[in-house]
Amino acid sequence: MPNTPAAPSPIMPPPASGHPEGVSNDEFRAAMSRLASGVVLVTAQEPPLDPDDPTAPGGEDVGMTATAFMSVSLDPPLVLVSLREGSRMDELLEEQELWAVSVLSESQRHIAGRFAMKGRVSDRLLFADIPYTRGEHTGSPLVGGALAVLECRTEQRVPAGDHTLVIGRVLTARIPSADGGPLTYFRGRYRQLGR
Repeated sequence: MPNTPAAPSPIMPPPASGHPEGVSNDEFRAAMSRLASGVVLVTAQEPPLDPDDPTAPGGEDVGMTATAFMSVSLDPPLVLVSLREGSRMDELLEEQELWAVSVLSESQRHIAGRFAMKGRVSDRLLFADIPYTRGEHTGSPLVGGALAVLECRTEQRVPAGDHTLVIGRVLTARIPSADGGPLTYFRGRYRQLGR
């Protein structure tokens, strides 16, 4: 019996997303939307425009809603937040290392939505009617009524695709409010636990 050459394998075109592994952005986003996550407000204070001039205006407070936040280590106490590469918060935390996190309660959906909107107004206006105190170590806003507040100092920044993973050492952790449940994010919407 003569040897017959094997038929060449068909060449598959790359998927529409451009990812060689075959998952599209929409497929990945839909799958990950089934993972419920807590909602936090990450805050930091811009450094003064001219730190050597006491009369120069101080920097603005900056805030960003995040759902990709988690604890990393107990000893030392470390947390991680994922920031979109090139976002205002990503650029700010590349410049300075102190920031804070407020774990939002189910009654603070309006705060999450306000700091997540695209094309938003200035951060100064966003903070205008939100009760907060300033962290003693970071100077960052800590939202009143949050389930927990943490002050952090960046230990490491890890580039990861179109995001930056910021790992922070927790400097303070407090539980100012024991009322209410957590605000969660599931299937593209803010939700209350059990609903």
